[in-house]
Amino acid sequence: MSATFFVLAHPFLTSAYGAGTAIAVVSGLVGYVVVLRGQVFAGDALSHVAFTGALAALAFGVDLRLGLYGGCIAFALLLGLLGRRTGADDTVIGSVFAWVLGLGALFLSLFTASSSGVGGSGGTTGVNVLFGSILGLSRGQAWADVVVSLLVAAAVVAMARPLVFASLDPAVAASRGVPVRALSYGFFVLLGVTAGVATQAVGALLLLGLLAAPAGAAQRVTARPFVALWLSAGIAVGSMWAGLTVAYLVPTVPPSFGILGVATAVYLGTFIWTGISRRKRSEDRAMALVTTARATRIGAPGVP
Repeated sequence: MSATFFVLAHPFLTSAYGAGTAIAVVSGLVGYVVVLRGQVFAGDALSHVAFTGALAALAFGVDLRLGLYGGCIAFALLLGLLGRRTGADDTVIGSVFAWVLGLGALFLSLFTASSSGVGGSGGTTGVNVLFGSILGLSRGQAWADVVVSLLVAAAVVAMARPLVFASLDPAVAASRGVPVRALSYGFFVLLGVTAGVATQAVGALLLLGLLAAPAGAAQRVTARPFVALWLSAGIAVGSMWAGLTVAYLVPTVPPSFGILGVATAVYLGTFIWTGISRRKRSEDRAMALVTTARATRIGAPGVP
């Protein structure tokens, strides 16, 4: 029996691969738009909020996902309210990073000290939120993540054309009647939900990598937005499968590290590939110029 079939023979791995595939697809799609809009910093901000929101929910005795999704969506709407003013977003987001992360540490302390955190489960939960726990997903949790991810992916695909137009040139899009502001709010809500569901796969600390690395690689490979959109999703899915397989075959490798390690390697590989391609095109152009110059010299009258 091959390694792949042996992996899928385990129920917990089947759940991980199923949920991970859906999460990777939506992360690749949403991540590409984030990179296209130049708002990668927003993804980093949401990683802090995901950590704090999840632990706040646990500290107050409610379902972790309520705080995870609620916090990410609320903060995403705040980002949409701030708009795309040059330099304003990064300054405002950066100013609250430390405060949000510190608040998460406070909620972790409260949860650990509470009756629900007795026995060391608080520390384990904090680690799972930070670094993900995709191999620990139950079948019900996996199905919930699949449904949420596919709904968000469908929404992104449905609004892809006007969203890409508004991301590339919001002024021209607005003049053509595209609801740029409404699209911005809608996209940030989708980003918040994506951050919430992806946190369960790679954790809040590594969330940005799953959003940015596949998208960055796709953007370097092709300048065609809709090709890059799906290429980003494909790279994310490939990274998810490879990372989970490595984590299964090498138990000392955490799944989140494997997933992000593959995605980052692909991203770095695009630098090498584009560099070689650019050098080859330069050499071809130089050779063409030399050939043209020689042909012109040979064909010129009076030139030996």
